[in-house]
Amino acid sequence: MELKALLPIKLAHWPKFNHTYRDIQVDDVHCKDKHLSSPVRVNLGQRVMAGMIAVFGLLLWNSAQAKPGLQCPALLNHEFPRLQDEKSISLCNFKGQVLLVVNTASFCGFTSQYEELEKVHSQYKSEGFSVVGFPSSDFGNQEYKSNKEIAAFCNNTFGVKFPMFAKTVVKGDEANPLYKQLANASGEQPGWNFHKYLINRRGEVVGTFKSGVSPTSPQITQAIRRALDAHPITKQ
Repeated sequence: MELKALLPIKLAHWPKFNHTYRDIQVDDVHCKDKHLSSPVRVNLGQRVMAGMIAVFGLLLWNSAQAKPGLQCPALLNHEFPRLQDEKSISLCNFKGQVLLVVNTASFCGFTSQYEELEKVHSQYKSEGFSVVGFPSSDFGNQEYKSNKEIAAFCNNTFGVKFPMFAKTVVKGDEANPLYKQLANASGEQPGWNFHKYLINRRGEVVGTFKSGVSPTSPQITQAIRRALDAHPITKQ
């Protein structure tokens, strides 16, 4: 049997070694060590298979030892277009942070909450916190038609700096994947604009707040504080 028949890659691709054995035959290899008087019988196919199993086992072990904090939680494993330029952004960029996810609208009685949302975002962002906004026309059709108009309104009227994504659907069968998971995880979908979900650093929903609850109210700020303190940022 030829050596090529046993190996999945060409011999030319194998690294060169300082050969220890001579008189090699491949099928039930018979080789004689340079320093031994007695022959040694080796099955090269078994050696290759054992090596592959060892490498595969090492990869599995390394995967099992990976730190959970380095993995993207399923809840955040989505991509959405950014509001200002519609560039696709992965929510995995927010892994390890505490998030307040809010469905927003420009012509709602709660639109003034933009100012409060920006305030809490600024107050806690150094600790690994972010407000994340998703504009929507699901309730009363109270949002601009284009993302450019929404972005201009948020910036010019309230000076919004927290991350905002493009206009989307947040309720019912047409809800985007994130909002479907938020509803399933919390048992509650948005009932109106400015509904809020609090997500901890592990990507778990740990609080929901109805539209009328102010972002700067103790009810929300204390919940944010608990989520931040539960898993504080490790400072190097």
